[in-house]
Amino acid sequence: MRSSCTTCRSEGCPWSDFRGDAFGLAIPAHGDALRALGAGFLTEAFRSFGSIAATNSVTRIVRLEECPGGSTGQKFFLAVEYAQPAPDLHTDLFVKFSRDFTNPLRDRGRYEMEAEVRFAPLSRLPGFPIRVPVAYFADYEHESGTGLLITQQIAFGVDGIEPHQPKCLDHDLEDPLARYRAIVAALAQLAATHKSARLSAEVEARFPFDAQAAAASDPIRHDGPRLRELIRGYAQFAATYPQLVPSSLTPAFFARMEREVGRFLQHETTIKRFLQSDRDFIALCHWNANIDNAWFWRDASGTMQCGLMDWGRVRQMNVAYALWGALSAAHQELWDEHFDELLDLFVTELRANGGPSLATADLRLHMDLYVATMGLAWLMEAPAKVLSRLPAAATASSQRDPVFRTSEAARAQLHISTMFLHLWQTHDFAAGLDRVLAGIGEGGGPQKTA
Repeated sequence: MRSSCTTCRSEGCPWSDFRGDAFGLAIPAHGDALRALGAGFLTEAFRSFGSIAATNSVTRIVRLEECPGGSTGQKFFLAVEYAQPAPDLHTDLFVKFSRDFTNPLRDRGRYEMEAEVRFAPLSRLPGFPIRVPVAYFADYEHESGTGLLITQQIAFGVDGIEPHQPKCLDHDLEDPLARYRAIVAALAQLAATHKSARLSAEVEARFPFDAQAAAASDPIRHDGPRLRELIRGYAQFAATYPQLVPSSLTPAFFARMEREVGRFLQHETTIKRFLQSDRDFIALCHWNANIDNAWFWRDASGTMQCGLMDWGRVRQMNVAYALWGALSAAHQELWDEHFDELLDLFVTELRANGGPSLATADLRLHMDLYVATMGLAWLMEAPAKVLSRLPAAATASSQRDPVFRTSEAARAQLHISTMFLHLWQTHDFAAGLDRVLAGIGEGGGPQKTA
């Protein structure tokens, strides 16, 4: 009998503990297992997935090096050689495991990969409308939450591709708007291709839409007294560290939010049912198309283009969810000066590519309502999380202080939560709720329902 694996402590690992549901192969769950299984496993996996011909093989692993970062499983850079090299076969690959046996907190996110694995074969279909890393293998064992995804490695900073852009550091960029325009256009093109039935019928099979389940997801986890306590806590944080929050987050704002929040809790079910009620808004979408989950280049005309990676939690969803996922890490200037422009771009691209005609005002209403409920569910505990993850934040000069470069988690928690609150102040979420409860669209007509 083999001894327990030193990485995941499973008897017999890496050869037989985990078996993918789609292809039935024994899949490695971590880097040591992949290294042990070697070129033979990669050959069998790539042939099964259709990435290489039955007559071709992976002859050697040239490099397998851990890639730091990310919020869930371990990741590696992989370089291989083929028996029959070809221009369309990438030798530099990226390996993503759903598991991280060395970090229980990261390992808890292992179930996010299941949707990403289902998406990988779709992304290889002819005519897929946007650029994604070419998938070479993807499989997942649902019972254990163990999955493996191998894709093309994006060559950041090479051959016209920009260096990788971290989230919540847009002040480093000369033209952040161009990048967000590229992301928004890509999201619209994907949604339009799905809605116009130009994607395979496999979309509906792999990602069926369940309005009831969608409305029940990501519930607000706090009752009224706890929400008001968290609002007062954030107000105290803003008073203690005013340099870390937008100037719009005044004591008067927090007092107003405390008065309004109970209605959102009371009508959470109504809001979420509304957000799932109009199928024109529901499409296959990237859930988290922040700037750090994209790569950028300029085409021959000088227009910024992008591809999207890291497709965890991909599914059919309200397109407003995808837009918040794409814009949530953008700086306040973009929200204040270009938000409506970006919504107009999405609506225009969606229609131009064969998708439904949405009203920009209605899309804004959907976004405001989603941001309100999502923020109450997940972002009100940010002050405590920021200070626990980065105690030096207490002495930072602003959100742009270099200390925030040392902790992406703290930087993102602070930035995204303050943008949520800034939008509550400037977008009048309560008025949007009033319109939904009255059954009237922002444009003045009745709300559409399924």
